[in-house]
Amino acid sequence: MANNAQFDKNLEVPTSLGRDDIRLYNAAEAPFTLHGLFFDDGVFARVPAAVAETVSEGVAHHARNAAGGRTRFKTDSPFVAIVAKMPFIGRMPHFALTGSSGFALYIDGLFVRTFIPPYNMEDGYESLFELPIEREPGKMHDVTIVWPTYSTVSSLYIGVQEGAQVLPPDPYKHDKPVVFYGSSITQGGCSSQPGNTYEDILSRWLDTDYINLGFSGNAKGEPEMVEYINNLDMSVLVMDYDHNAPSSDHLRATHEPMYKAIRERHPDLPIVMISMPKHVSSPWTEERKAIIKATYQHAVEAGDKNVYFIDGCSFFKILGEDSCTVDNTHPNDLGFMAMALGIRPVLEPLMK
Repeated sequence: MANNAQFDKNLEVPTSLGRDDIRLYNAAEAPFTLHGLFFDDGVFARVPAAVAETVSEGVAHHARNAAGGRTRFKTDSPFVAIVAKMPFIGRMPHFALTGSSGFALYIDGLFVRTFIPPYNMEDGYESLFELPIEREPGKMHDVTIVWPTYSTVSSLYIGVQEGAQVLPPDPYKHDKPVVFYGSSITQGGCSSQPGNTYEDILSRWLDTDYINLGFSGNAKGEPEMVEYINNLDMSVLVMDYDHNAPSSDHLRATHEPMYKAIRERHPDLPIVMISMPKHVSSPWTEERKAIIKATYQHAVEAGDKNVYFIDGCSFFKILGEDSCTVDNTHPNDLGFMAMALGIRPVLEPLMK
């Protein structure tokens, strides 16, 4: 992974936040910890450009979206600010800008607010929020800032009050990340804010790090992507790319080979297979579900005791059924909560 030292530590960061008692820190440098992203080819990315470009043009684009990125630290500052440079802004008609392009602020594990992006921003934005907590001199608070799901970030500076303490965060209980590979749903479409993706909800519930390898419309089980995943140090792999396989034949040709390639390299890795989430099943969804379940059944028959299957059609029955998507495909916040609730009973026992 690329070295964060590519940043110029002396870079001047002009700001119009309206305070003269603010100090800005590079979010990619200690004492801050960065999760799910690394600096590569001038932006924060999820897959190195040199790898992503061998997979497909779509993966090369979406790998530069900051989905699943998190910055964590502790501070006693009465406010937190951000100054973000964003060379690509994700704007879609069915997707709140706060989700595709906003940064979400969590204090002591609880959502506080989204740093609201200006609708007409061109290359990033800055925002400041006074913490709505009772102030005790010197009391430290855990801060997590969750990065945008469908925008590209070239720099993020975090502002706190001049003289405030800034310390490293407590490590995750489960520091080895869960890797989620899949579609636009996996990437985070269409959560109202980036902390409402099913992966980020699970991360908070289970106190675990994770890597989001969701590539909108472009997760197709390609050998180059499988090889990249195979080289990651992970605690669990979640395979959730049913939606992006162009056809049932493609899914059949790639799903079990992907499982076998991962299993060969990682004989003890828990692997969770999920079929597409739908509140109404159809012959098409049932055919694809059967392909995924066949991979699972063949693995079990071969003696694999660390493989798991989840029926995606079960998720939205947990909460609201037909109220869980924005377009009969992409979950809204209710849908992502339902997914997290459906995945947790399988994932939680696997965390070591």
